[in-house]
Amino acid sequence: MNQAKPNPIEAIKFRMEQMGWSQADLSRLTGFSRYRISEYLGYKRKITLSFIRAYHKIADATPLEVLIEDYELTAPLAGMEE
Repeated sequence: MNQAKPNPIEAIKFRMEQMGWSQADLSRLTGFSRYRISEYLGYKRKITLSFIRAYHKIADATPLEVLIEDYELTAPLAGMEE
């Protein structure tokens, strides 16, 4: 059976639900703006290495292997490069 690769954003959302965190909580805990968190969770911007590091410090139950998986954006920001 072929399993789909874990999606980092869905893993983050799942952990947020487990912990009872809002986007504002995640912003406060990671030091990233609410706007940036919204872009990440809305698939508008890919998570960065600095975000992965900050997030993993507060949610180390999410494996790094999941957080570094590639995923598609639904509505990339204008002029954004990968």
